[in-house]
Amino acid sequence: MENREESICIIGAGISGLLACKYAVSKGFSPVVFESSSSIGGVWTKTIGTTKLQTPKPLFQFSDFPWSSSVDTDIPTSHQVLDYIESYAKHFDLYPYIRFNTKVLSLRFETPDENAQSSWNLWGGSGEPFSNNGTWVVTAQDTESGSTEIIRFKFVILCVGRFSGEPNIPEFPAGKGPEAFQGKVIHSMDYSNMDDAAAAGFIKGKSVAVVGFQKSAVDIAMECSTANGLDHPCTVLYRTKRWSIPDFFPWGIPLVFLYLNRFSELLVHKPNEGFLLSLLAALLSPLRWLISKFVESYIKNKLRLSKFGMVPEHSFLNEMNSCLIFIVPEDFYNRVENGSINLKNAPSFVFCKKGILIQNHKNLEEEELVEADAVILCTGFRGIHKLKHIFESAIFQHYIAGANAAAVPLYRECIHPRIPQLAVIGFSESFSNLYTSEIRSRWVAELLHGTFEIPSIHDMERDIAAWDNFKKKYSGKYYRRSCIGALHTWYNDQLCKDMGWNPRRKNGYIADMFLPYGPLDYTTN
Repeated sequence: MENREESICIIGAGISGLLACKYAVSKGFSPVVFESSSSIGGVWTKTIGTTKLQTPKPLFQFSDFPWSSSVDTDIPTSHQVLDYIESYAKHFDLYPYIRFNTKVLSLRFETPDENAQSSWNLWGGSGEPFSNNGTWVVTAQDTESGSTEIIRFKFVILCVGRFSGEPNIPEFPAGKGPEAFQGKVIHSMDYSNMDDAAAAGFIKGKSVAVVGFQKSAVDIAMECSTANGLDHPCTVLYRTKRWSIPDFFPWGIPLVFLYLNRFSELLVHKPNEGFLLSLLAALLSPLRWLISKFVESYIKNKLRLSKFGMVPEHSFLNEMNSCLIFIVPEDFYNRVENGSINLKNAPSFVFCKKGILIQNHKNLEEEELVEADAVILCTGFRGIHKLKHIFESAIFQHYIAGANAAAVPLYRECIHPRIPQLAVIGFSESFSNLYTSEIRSRWVAELLHGTFEIPSIHDMERDIAAWDNFKKKYSGKYYRRSCIGALHTWYNDQLCKDMGWNPRRKNGYIADMFLPYGPLDYTTN
């Protein structure tokens, strides 16, 4: 077993890992990037065949690397996205830093005095990213040979993401889970990992029940409908109705002008905003409500949600601030209408031999049978659980996922105040995860470079609490995870100020107030 010390470790070679690597290199560091698979791209390496980008292309691009002119659509396919990511890595010569087929099994923080950690006022005891107070011990395994090695690093950047690795499987009463079903039950991750031929073979000629109503669920339902038509309709079981969008232009107005400029952020209360901005948000709240209703009216009209009984009870703003918006495939509700896709509300369900029993909460004796040959669970991932268990320390595990399992408490969505010499990039969501991961990677690189210092542990925790209150306020009862929602620019402003950049990136007051912000606004410092 090899044992040595390096300076910076990056775990994961998805989009966030590549960005973290690129900007660390730009500051003179030579990071080691561990990637458990044989390729870069993270979730984009294994997707459902029909998956497309869920963000307009101008918002999903690297600030210093444009899309190829051959990509002439605003909503590229998953294959085009992966090609773009690979081209970025080649252009900036990032491959030499990546160790493929190497899985990080655990992280252990080694410090001369573990008891002193609880009394630290500053992050890591000194407030600095590279401290003499400890070292990270990384245990890594070669996934091909099975051999392991231990390497010590002064700093670790976790870029493991929340939409991969460990599927979230619902719990069922004894004897009423997948084991009771005579057919096959898989998770959407398993379906995504199949090649096109295997996926087609799994669903062809079968009555498939899809559990869930997020993007993967509707994409899989569409594939089932295409494969089987009316001969074997696909049943989608949903718990909550969603404001899925047909496009990004409600009534002809770009959605980014309604939610991704400075004016739109004046309509909502912001973390640490001060009295005047708080007063302004209160006075403008009717306009905030009106914009949400404006978008909702377009979605209801375009998708005919009332006809199908699919109008959500919550507002579009709630959905936007929970990072739950997705584009519904063009023909989805047409297929609901023709019967090749059936929608069933299922607040709870259990398995039986022939399929799924939907339970009636008002009358427990009433159950509706959904017969199926196969069931695909599109029930998300246990991202926080995966992040938590990479740490050997039970204390650090509690810090990452304590009482609130919905979100990881991170300062600037990057630094845990009580876990030293470590950053997390790409776990917290936004309307465009690439856009947000890039500015976070630049922020972490500047921190490592010594451009600025972070506040005390107490001040960081107070800031985290302020952001958490914002998320709860505007996500409502659908608050469920780390998401900066409709505060992209406000969030970016905080990072710009830390790094010593001018947060006002546009020319002139009118442009800065009303034009949407995007990656190209941050091309230079």
